[in-house]
Amino acid sequence: MNQTHTAEDRIKDFVRKHFPLAVKNGIKPNEKWLESGMIDSLGILDLVHFLEEEFSLRITDDELMPEYFESLEAVTALLPHAIDLLSGKTEHT
Repeated sequence: MNQTHTAEDRIKDFVRKHFPLAVKNGIKPNEKWLESGMIDSLGILDLVHFLEEEFSLRITDDELMPEYFESLEAVTALLPHAIDLLSGKTEHT
């Protein structure tokens, strides 16, 4: 099994598997998923669940903001912060 998949690759795989428009239109790093209709609000909850399971982290209520899940780029940028919070490396304000 190839273990070289980046976090971004794993997120893309999930989005392609669960959201048909991602397959049809492709996934662009800055594309606004909610605005484009690729993912709806319930889909964001599915994505959050996937992130928590796949990366062994907990996304806090403070992090459940639309801007953190609006695009591939935004989700990928959120991961290091969420992982640091879980490990206690960063204080959450």
